[in-house]
Amino acid sequence: MKKVILITGSTDGIGLETARLLVEQGHYVLLHGRNSMKLDEVKEKLLSLPGIGQVESYLADLSKMSDVESLASEIEQKHNKLDVLINNAGIFRTAETVTDQGLDARFAVNTIAPYLLTQRLLPLIDASGRIVNLSSAAQSPVNLDVLRGNTQISDDFAAYAQSKLAITMWSRSLGLSLEGKGPSVVAVNPGSLLGSKMVKEGFGVDGGDIRIGADILIRAALSDEFESANGKYFDNDAKQFAAPHADALDDKKSAEVVQAIEAVLAKKT
Repeated sequence: MKKVILITGSTDGIGLETARLLVEQGHYVLLHGRNSMKLDEVKEKLLSLPGIGQVESYLADLSKMSDVESLASEIEQKHNKLDVLINNAGIFRTAETVTDQGLDARFAVNTIAPYLLTQRLLPLIDASGRIVNLSSAAQSPVNLDVLRGNTQISDDFAAYAQSKLAITMWSRSLGLSLEGKGPSVVAVNPGSLLGSKMVKEGFGVDGGDIRIGADILIRAALSDEFESANGKYFDNDAKQFAAPHADALDDKKSAEVVQAIEAVLAKKT
């Protein structure tokens, strides 16, 4: 059955490969990127594939919460149902570590933007739908002051690891709250050091086969094994559901992260 699937950050890396495979399978793929020229090139390339899938494209800079709001509104105007949301977009190293709104860019793109987008699109995703959030093997305790934009952190890896634990924490919190009445929410580590642009720029290595990450995202989005995975974490390095960082299993700490995100959004949107 054809699914309507939104993939953020789908103009390169794991997101692009995931989009390509889903189009070839005949699905209706909603692309997202922040560079209009690149987005148009990818859309044209995917439309030329031999599969029977359909493609739409959406432009948004996820470091800007106003763009996230606009992205959600555009999708709502064109679609009354979304089957799968894959929050894939992420950054590791960036020249501008603080956004125009005073937020840490890694937290803004990797944690806060996907939370806002998910909340805005939840009315379109019924109980049979899926929300797949990109986590990482890199997870470290979240400094709430950094998440709130009250202080800065200079270490790229530390900021990235904190932002990925934060998305893992709110994924579990949201998934458990939607149990039995909403879509399944799962956090996925797609695999360590795969050959994405982010890995090449951040670590200076070519990385592994990008399809490893795409394959697990498609399984998480469509396969029966993830149907009842609400609130769980899948570690593709271990090839199984696993325990995330201990903080993600702490309800109090997870609630604090969610509250901090909500407070940021109350000020920034």
